[in-house]
Amino acid sequence: MIVVGSGVAGLTTAVVLAESGRRVRVWTREPAERTTSAVAGGLWWPYRIEPKPLVGAWALASLAVYGELADRPQETGVRLVDGVHRGSRLDELGAWAGRVPGLRAVAGGLAARLPVIDMPVHLAWLRERLAKAGGVVETREVTDLAAVPAPVVVNCAGLGARSLVPDPAVRPVRGQLVVVENPGIATWCTAAGHSRDTSTYFIPQPGGLLLGGTAEEDDWSLEPDPATAAAIVSRCAAVRPEIAGARVLAHRVGLRPAREAVRLERQPLPDGRALVHNYGHGGAGVTVAWGCAREAAGLAFPAA
Repeated sequence: MIVVGSGVAGLTTAVVLAESGRRVRVWTREPAERTTSAVAGGLWWPYRIEPKPLVGAWALASLAVYGELADRPQETGVRLVDGVHRGSRLDELGAWAGRVPGLRAVAGGLAARLPVIDMPVHLAWLRERLAKAGGVVETREVTDLAAVPAPVVVNCAGLGARSLVPDPAVRPVRGQLVVVENPGIATWCTAAGHSRDTSTYFIPQPGGLLLGGTAEEDDWSLEPDPATAAAIVSRCAAVRPEIAGARVLAHRVGLRPAREAVRLERQPLPDGRALVHNYGHGGAGVTVAWGCAREAAGLAFPAA
């Protein structure tokens, strides 16, 4: 079988399938380190993703896996880190929130110890885990899903699904980050609104402190904007003043694959082969990766 796409959704789905005994190849236009997943902030939290009734189960399944992977942070890139979602309330969240260990109301928001994933390390670990299970990653550009020569094809193309399916419902939501030298901040903090094109968050990662961010709908630009970067630093420094003087290490831009709802379904191809879609994860690809991967595997090979 062939999985199209090597972001976190594609690699995680390929791992689940390969470890269940399937022969899996991943076809990707670009290596994992050049995907949107590689520039993600990496904090586990269901952000800009629908439908809410399904997202909770996918996210909790992934949370359980990341909790185990956090025992080996150097290898997997996953750590458990304390932080606060400023301005959030438990009654605004779904039933899933009651199953997040330690999630609690504090002055000004919600506190929790959550997985923070160093995405470049995690993607490399997923690729290695896939290889150990017999899977192969190949650089191949796909222009027609029906032409992919496999009995089962899994579409994890992310934003690429817009032209590949084609599915015009998939739209970019641009996110810009600034990476600065960490001035000693060990906790994450967010103040993000779904309806705003700007947000405030900082996430400590081994390579520096990630500052964000933006959520600019239908913006395809991958070029960092200097004025936007300055505004991001200013907003974060209003929360933690020591950020103002931190040396800038890098600028990052990613295009989240937004959709009115994740598309996770099985579709028959004209010749009777199976096509499974697993895309449209918005700003929560890493948050739901394992839950969606397991469901996609079940759709690819339904129990008799």
